[in-house]
Amino acid sequence: MKDDFPLFNRDECSIIAASLSNQPLTTYTLTMSSLPKLHNAMWPGLVGKEPNTDHPPISLDRMLELTAAAEVNGQKFEGVDLFLFHPHTDPDASDDDIKAMADKIAAKGLNVGSLVAPVWPGTVGSTSMGTAEDRAKFVLAVEKACRIGKVLNEHGVRKYGVIRIDAADSPTNWSADPAGNTKKIAETFREAAKVAQGYGERLAAEGEICWGGMHSWKAMIDTLEATGMPEVVGFQADLAHTYLYLMGYNAPDAALLQPGYSDGEFWAAYAKMTDALRPWTIDFHVAQNDGSVHGTGSHDKTGRHCQADDPNGKLDITKCSGYWLKDAASRGIKHICWDGCMFPNAVLEDPNTYNKILAAMIKVREANGWS
Repeated sequence: MKDDFPLFNRDECSIIAASLSNQPLTTYTLTMSSLPKLHNAMWPGLVGKEPNTDHPPISLDRMLELTAAAEVNGQKFEGVDLFLFHPHTDPDASDDDIKAMADKIAAKGLNVGSLVAPVWPGTVGSTSMGTAEDRAKFVLAVEKACRIGKVLNEHGVRKYGVIRIDAADSPTNWSADPAGNTKKIAETFREAAKVAQGYGERLAAEGEICWGGMHSWKAMIDTLEATGMPEVVGFQADLAHTYLYLMGYNAPDAALLQPGYSDGEFWAAYAKMTDALRPWTIDFHVAQNDGSVHGTGSHDKTGRHCQADDPNGKLDITKCSGYWLKDAASRGIKHICWDGCMFPNAVLEDPNTYNKILAAMIKVREANGWS
């Protein structure tokens, strides 16, 4: 009988059912998960993209258009996460320019969540384990991101989310002095955290194999513990990147799985990794991974994101997400974001891509959400 009546996509919805035996109409109230909100990342239009190539940058306007157009059974994306650098966003844009961007996003029925600070050499920032000048640039990048966050918060388009950072340096450089470089990264993160705290922001360090001191699950924990500010500096987990943590890419000594692993071995390893990192996790990316690494443009090799329905995908997206989202509300998480970095432009320009992504995220919320 349930297929005879519409199920409206809202926090509390009514199903009106009439029995075949002329019983009175009955109204049933269902409570559906309203959190986490479902966001799409804007940076796939930038990361690994280069002008005058076959994978040029895709504008923020176009990424917003594609996101807003996606729809699955009446459900749409509820927000976007932003990359705070050219050509999407000028990190030195005036307040009025930021407000104009906020108006554009809000007009499409979208909120803003987490913001990616431009911490890398060649943007605003520089390596977190470099000279005093380098590290000051890193902190400055965080400050610029916090300033933009404040404008978006006051506008009303942003009500939740964090500032995303990473070490802005490679595992190769880090490995020249692991202990000393982890100490420098932690010192830089603490200085950045003091700035963020003044704005009421939290910093989420992206766990990814291409960032020194963050390139394995063990190294990531070492860096977070050395930073020692869990109320301000936490972890940003991405399903695709953390899969490669399991396999020990760039850190064979930290591998929890070997090729040819069994299903039972996978879930035991996944539980070990997530039990260690979940208490730190304050930002979460839904993604799929085919087990390979990839890099385009100037971006170092990292986990290859693939489409949600890719037959080569290694992850049960819904089940894996549950490991990270357990008790997520207690850590202040209010949204999740899809990350599709380094998809070919033809994939990113295809509206069906976003419907597939949205469908996967709806399943994640249905299985692991809260209200």
